[in-house]
Amino acid sequence: MPTNETRAYKGFRPRMGVYAIRHLPSGRTLLGWSPHLQGNLNRHRFQLVLGNHPLKALQGDWLRDGADAFAFEILDELEPHPDRPGEVPEDDLAALEAMWRERLGLNEETTYA
Repeated sequence: MPTNETRAYKGFRPRMGVYAIRHLPSGRTLLGWSPHLQGNLNRHRFQLVLGNHPLKALQGDWLRDGADAFAFEILDELEPHPDRPGEVPEDDLAALEAMWRERLGLNEETTYA
């Protein structure tokens, strides 16, 4: 008989949507989408802590100003399609990210790229 933990694991559905990592002193932002928001944010934080994040400007700000100078935020979420719960709607997620990019007024000078 499956345990409660097994049932919870098998029923786990990661949250998908748009996230932002903001450098609070400058307002510079890394904006992105993911089918697994919390896992993606954890990966970015882990890379920063280890000093091997692929975005050198972001890593440099982290090393100079420290973790307290950053906010890790989930901006918006998409619910899975009820008939296709495992499907990742990449087009919808990309459109949601574009909407947030416009809403936040982000451009080449205000984003990490």
